[in-house]
Amino acid sequence: MIRPIRAIAHYLPQFHPIPENNKWWGTGFTEWTNVGKAKPLFRGHYQPRVPSDLGYYDLRLPEAREAQADMAREYGIEGFCYWHYWFGNGKQLLEGVFNSVLKSKKPDFPFCLAWANDSWSGVWHGVQGTLMEQTYPGVQDYEQHFHTLLEAFQDPRYILIDGKPLVFIFQPLAIPDPAMFIDIWQNMAVKNGLKGLHFVAHSAYPPEIQDVLNKGYDSVNILRLFALQQMKRSFLKKLPVKLGLKLKNVYDYAEAARYFSGEEDRKENVFPSLIPNWDHSPRTGNKRLILHNSTPELFRTHVRSVFDSVLHKSPGHRIVFIKSWNEWAEGNYIEPDLKYGKQYLEVFKEELLRKH
Repeated sequence: MIRPIRAIAHYLPQFHPIPENNKWWGTGFTEWTNVGKAKPLFRGHYQPRVPSDLGYYDLRLPEAREAQADMAREYGIEGFCYWHYWFGNGKQLLEGVFNSVLKSKKPDFPFCLAWANDSWSGVWHGVQGTLMEQTYPGVQDYEQHFHTLLEAFQDPRYILIDGKPLVFIFQPLAIPDPAMFIDIWQNMAVKNGLKGLHFVAHSAYPPEIQDVLNKGYDSVNILRLFALQQMKRSFLKKLPVKLGLKLKNVYDYAEAARYFSGEEDRKENVFPSLIPNWDHSPRTGNKRLILHNSTPELFRTHVRSVFDSVLHKSPGHRIVFIKSWNEWAEGNYIEPDLKYGKQYLEVFKEELLRKH
């Protein structure tokens, strides 16, 4: 019997061309473009990363989306949390994949939405400048945004917490008045026959948790990865010396994983993250974070620790977020690759099945 863990995997839709990316990066650009041209930066650096079972898929194809859902279901993942891009005044990007899932009713696999309320910057691909600015025009835009998503919230596949659709907010404190935004959406949800919404705020820094909750969010997803640079710098300095490099942002996965979890994860309204791996170099070279020497067995230790931290919670709140299902150009994915195949998924499922 599978342990009562609700594992939700973040899902990136940027595996198909869109006009904006064609304009910014060249015709045919997708997430695979950076993945395919990645090169190792030092001896033993695992690059490039090549997908195996699912291949270099195009998410415009329903067969690709069905295969992903079938695999996720087989290994015990509850559903996908699709990144959703709304920049204000009705401007969206990459909405086509999720809209196809919604309209076609396939795959028949649970989902929720994560508002990636952040400007798109060229720095993620090694250039300067803002490509698409995140704006917050006000009440009318919040109402338009809600109505755009209402069909999704009402879909029987939508993931619920306490009977309410889960809405994930990437930058919870960037919204000018979060309490007003949340209040507007909660009222609109009730008026449209829902019990309300459950707002999950993303945070990289444990000290932010209470501040975020005070703004009206129901719970917090904590991802300590980016806090590593502030929390502990000793092994940050050691590893590049061992490699004969001057890279500032290379961490040993086994060392870094010691800081992935904390006492906060045990709180009823804090949902921890699972990090199989991380390597941002396909996008930005050595300018962003690299976790070196991740293995399935090291991931097992991390998974076990995170699972143990949530088992005492009420059943509906035993939630963990996997970062991520398929963010290949950031090196955080749990889909099979040529080096490890399905081993990360297998480890994950084994830990779900492990006896108390």
